[in-house]
Formats: sequence, structure tokens, C-alpha cells
Amino acid sequence: MMKKQLGRILISSIFFTIALVLEINFQLPLAAFALFLVSYLLVGGDVLLRAFNNIRYGNVFDENFLMSIATIGAFIIGEYPEGVAVMLFYQVGELFQDYAVNKSRKSIADLMDIRPDYAFVQRGGELLQVEPDEVQVGEIIVIKAGERIPLDGIVKDGFSTVDTRALTGESLPRDVGPGDEILSGCINEQGLLTVEVTKEYEESTVSKILDLVENASSNKSKSEQFITSFARYYTPIVVLIAALLAVLPPIFIPGATFQTWVYRALIFLVVSCPCALVVSIPLSFFGGIGGASRKGILVKGSNYLEALAKADTFVFDKTGTLTKGVFKVQKVQPQGMSEEELLELTAYAENYSNHPISHSIKNAYNKEIDHQRVSQVQEIPGHGVSAFVDGREVLAGNFRFMEKMNISYHKEDFPGTVVHVAVNGQYAGYILIADEIKDDAQLAVSELKKANIRELVMLTGDTQLVGEKVSSELGLDKVYGELLPGDKVAKLEELLAGKSSHGKLAYVGDGINDAPVLARADIGIAMGGLGSDAAIEAADIVIMDDEPSKIATAIKIGKKTLKIARQNAIFAIGIKVGVLILSAFGLATMWEAVFADVGVTILAVLNAFRALNVGDL
Repeated sequence: MMKKQLGRILISSIFFTIALVLEINFQLPLAAFALFLVSYLLVGGDVLLRAFNNIRYGNVFDENFLMSIATIGAFIIGEYPEGVAVMLFYQVGELFQDYAVNKSRKSIADLMDIRPDYAFVQRGGELLQVEPDEVQVGEIIVIKAGERIPLDGIVKDGFSTVDTRALTGESLPRDVGPGDEILSGCINEQGLLTVEVTKEYEESTVSKILDLVENASSNKSKSEQFITSFARYYTPIVVLIAALLAVLPPIFIPGATFQTWVYRALIFLVVSCPCALVVSIPLSFFGGIGGASRKGILVKGSNYLEALAKADTFVFDKTGTLTKGVFKVQKVQPQGMSEEELLELTAYAENYSNHPISHSIKNAYNKEIDHQRVSQVQEIPGHGVSAFVDGREVLAGNFRFMEKMNISYHKEDFPGTVVHVAVNGQYAGYILIADEIKDDAQLAVSELKKANIRELVMLTGDTQLVGEKVSSELGLDKVYGELLPGDKVAKLEELLAGKSSHGKLAYVGDGINDAPVLARADIGIAMGGLGSDAAIEAADIVIMDDEPSKIATAIKIGKKTLKIARQNAIFAIGIKVGVLILSAFGLATMWEAVFADVGVTILAVLNAFRALNVGDL
């Protein structure tokens, strides 16, 4: 399409040049007129056709109408070169615009080239190649090395490394094996994987992300909404002013001629075309969304990118957002025995439990457990476990368990979960288990402070003590602990009431149990939300990996994009108003009008190109 457009422009330019030579050097006005007309129809025929069709359907006042009436008017009053030049340069501007839009779309399309073409499914003892949307939940698919994973599932057999770059923006591959979850859209790099499908294609990660990106342009920013409304009212007003400018002065000003004022009115029409605004501002935001996508940040619409640039309050969930959400033994405090012995006895007692706390203790012990040494295991819900290890009775659980068994224990407020241990009725010490802070959480907080964020708050369902410990380590401004999901919404309402009038409040959560708060905030940001339906549906922005530092990157992208859009708006309006005034007083020719329209459009589009690279900040 662009090649055809470029070809028409080049052929029209040749005819235009020959016509100028015939008119200026050889004084052949009739031949020159014929070539001007051919050149005009070649380059402007599609514009005239669109204007005619739009008038038929009641959509009169657009750039096609303005270009048509201005250039036809130029031919009527004998200004053939100007008429052709306006249409020629207008089409050059359109070519730049199409190139910019196509590049922006390709930027997102390249990143989101994750749509699987096929899936190999096991049916009736055979391996069949089918469309991904034909595979049902529970069926077994086989993914060969180098193939794109077509559907979400659980690995049943095989080991491999998976390239998650298309989803997370990160180049580091992830090792997978039996029992691991894999997401559609990633690439199986090495081994053969046998996978049980857990979601239909329509509900899979790849489908949801593609839908999110494809519909991102439907949520317009306030800047885009303003430009749309501005163009709707601005264009008919300009046409009316141009008509009055052509008719009234010759009637009321002595010596004024219709030809002079019609020419000025035509200049006025050419200058007034709102192409630079209508094209460059949406293109700026579209480019910003594409740049964010390359960084693994999915933005549901330019309105959220604009809001993020104005955010001054950030509220964080703790578990899974600032911390890893994985419990780990932080301290072993024995009483009357060594640390190794206390950890060993507790690991053996907890061996048959599936509780996350038990798993963390067994992981810390990290040795093979001899089941012959353990007997009479009993799990007491809400309290702990009791077992005999090497003939000794071991009790491991919370303070309620110790009180129930009348064992005097170490009483203290701990910043984490405590497992108290008693051996043969005597207190033997405790093991402190706590969530780990994410590796780049500190960096995320420091970068947000550099971005002049007014307040950083944490809301958590964990104890106030645990919340304060994490808050202190990260340098947050406020922390509110022991909050149920409903309490979080109430606290967020308080924070929204207290924020600055022009600022925005962003809530950052894991997108599963924080869906109500994500939806209520001015901007909802889901951390590590891949594979989570709640994250993609409730959040406005999804950070596709697990790095909170990407939030600061998203803010920078939002601010840069908004800055570029404002530059284009100020530049385009300023130049147009200046040349409009000059044209009304006869101080501007059609050539200045061409610059004020097409030239400004090209410059604004070139500036908008910078938004395509904001992801490289």
C-alpha cells in the first residue's frame, strides 16, 4: 500500500515539475494546465473520492473535505501550482504518518508475535496436529524443541528450558520439569515436553495478552479525547470563518476583490487542517504503549499511561509484590541443644505435613529423611504436629500448641511466623520463618523516590510487626497491617480522599486476592500477573515479570510520552494560529500554508517517532 502511495507521489511530482517548466520557461499555459490537472488527479484522486463519500454519509468536516475544497478553489482562481503543491505535500505528510503508524504497530506485533499456529495433541494413540482452540482442558499435548507453547498447562514428562522473553521481556530462560506450570506464548528451547492442558485457548495467557494489546487503543487518554472533540468542533468553525473571509471583505472594504480574498480564504482552509494534532498525539501514546510492551509492561490504554505520568501516591501489597511470597527459615534458636539438632528433629516431625511452613523447614534441613526414624505422627489443625523421632516425642507448632500442652515457651513478638519446639515435654527452642524481600524491591522504592513520588504506603494482611519490618528495610512512608481484603478497600478509600487534587493513586498488587483494590485505585498495577485471570482483568497495567522496579520504568515511559504529546500539541497549534493570522491579513501565501499544514504534520510525526523508543530509556 505504501509503495503504491509513494509511486503515485513520484509520478505526480514528475508531471508537476514538467508543468512548471512548460508554464515558466516555454509559456505554454494550456499544456501546463493539462499536466497540472493530471498531476493533481494522480496524487489527490483518493482524497477527492473520500471527501465525496464522506459528504454522502453526512461526515462532511474532515481533513479530506478541507484539502479538496482548498485545492479545487485554487484551480478555480487559476492558482494551479499551489493547488497541486498543497495536495502533493499533503500526501507526503500522509505517507510519513502511515510509515510511523506501521512502525509502531510492527513494534507491538513483533513483541507480541506469540500467537501459536498449531498444537500436537495425543488422541487415540496418535499425535495429531490441530488448531490450538480445538484442544480441550485435560488433553495431553507434546511440544518439541524450538516450538512455541500453544496452551497453558502442567508438565507431565520431560525437562527443558523455556524462553519467556515474549511475555516478560526478560532474556533469561527458565528451567521446567514434571509438575511445573508453563504458559502459552513461550518457546520450548531444548527437550521434548509432554504437557497436560489446564486452560482452553480462549482463556490462556497468550489469548488474554493478545486481546489486551489489540484493544489498548480503545481506552483513549484525556489528550486524545480533547483532540477528537477539538477537531469535531474546530473544523466546521474554520470552514465558516473561511467562507466569511472570502465573502465579507469584498463587500465592505473598498477596492477589495473577490479573487484576493477567496485566495486568502483558501490559504486559511489549508492551514486550518488539524492533521498534525489528529495524527501525532494518538501516535505518541500508541508508541509509548509499544515501548512499554518491549519492557514487559502491558498498558491497557493510553489513558492509564497518561494517569501513571501524574501518579504521586503508590500503595503496595506486601506478599508477592514487595516480597517473594516464599517462606524461608530465617533463624534457628535452640534451647538445650544445637541448631543442627533442633532443625533435624523439627524437619522429621514436619515430614508428613503439606503445610507451606513444613516445606520451608524441610527445605532448610535439605537432607534425605529416614522414614524409619519417625512414628506416631499426628497433625493438629491450627496448632502444629506431634511425632516420635528416634523414640523422643517432638511437638512443633504455634504458641497455642505450647499453651495447650502446658509447656513454658519463649514469648516475644517476632517479625514472622514462629514454630515452637518441645522434646519430651521440655521446651527446645524455636524456628523463625519469614517471607523474603524481592531482590529489586529496594531499587524499586529508591527509583520511585527519585521520580518524586509523594507517598509510598504498604497494606498487608500480615501482622503489623512484620509489615513494619519490611517497611523499615525498604524505606516506605507508611504501613498498615492485619488487613482483610475488605479492610484494604476501606483503607484505600481513606488514602484516595487524602491524595493531592491533581495527583493519581496507584495500587500495586499480585492481582489475585487484590482484585477489588486494583479496580478501585486510579491506576491498578498487577505484579507478576502472568497466568492470573484476576490480574489481567482487574489491573490497568500488568508488569509481566516479577520485578517491582519496572514500575519506575513505566512512570518514565508515561512522562516521556505525555511530554512528546504536549510538545506536538503546542507546536502544531502555535504554528497554525500564527499562519492563520498572517493569511487573514494577506501576509502568507499558499506555500506558507503548505508548511503550516503538511510541514507541521511531518515534524510532529517525526517527534512522535521518539515515543516509539521510550522503552529504551
